[in-house]
Amino acid sequence: MAMLRALMSLAISSMLINLAMAANYTVGGPNGGWDTSTNIQTWASSQSFLVGDNLIFQYAPSHDVVEVPKADYDSCQARNRIQSYSGGTTTIPLSSPGKRYFICGTIGHCSQGMKLQINTLATSAPPTPSPTIQPPTSEATPLVPTPAPEKSDAPSPTQTPGESTPTVLPPSPSDSSSEDPSLSPSFTPTESDQSHQTSSTGSSAETPSSSAHKQGSFLFNITMGVIFIMIMLQAY
Repeated sequence: MAMLRALMSLAISSMLINLAMAANYTVGGPNGGWDTSTNIQTWASSQSFLVGDNLIFQYAPSHDVVEVPKADYDSCQARNRIQSYSGGTTTIPLSSPGKRYFICGTIGHCSQGMKLQINTLATSAPPTPSPTIQPPTSEATPLVPTPAPEKSDAPSPTQTPGESTPTVLPPSPSDSSSEDPSLSPSFTPTESDQSHQTSSTGSSAETPSSSAHKQGSFLFNITMGVIFIMIMLQAY
């Protein structure tokens, strides 16, 4: 529908332009006319006729205008008349491009110079506007999440390829026994070591008796305190 309107507008515009640019040519003018005294061929060669222009013939009652084919034009014979005009003023529109031929039908006037050949040229039509093509609507591109980088099994910069990382193991009982000579099966205690062990055993044996002695003193003090408080209460 929009294309049809555009073509109609173009056609109307072209018609209006042609009407505005159309020219009216008075044959033999402005100083002459359609008669035997005007050099009509010289006048015609100085004009340029376009489609849409008009030819105006002005003549006396003794003359007329006859459109003929080229053969009759060359022989000045009106045997095959295309169109005849009379009346003193004739306007002929040039509606199509090409050559046209006109003579006066009165005997002897064509041979006296009352003949006209014109070549109508086509007008240059304005260029047809190309239809407007709208660019395609761009669709939003979905965002693709970037995958997380995978853990690489490549060796660290400080580790030589092919070399395994040393594993730290806890010390074995054999290592602790080797560090402590007393735990070794082949260890023989000396006299000083035996005296040291005896003193250690004695101090550890005295510890329970001293604890019992302190506990008995504590209970005795509590008992005496309770008795003292009962005596004081009876005294009051």
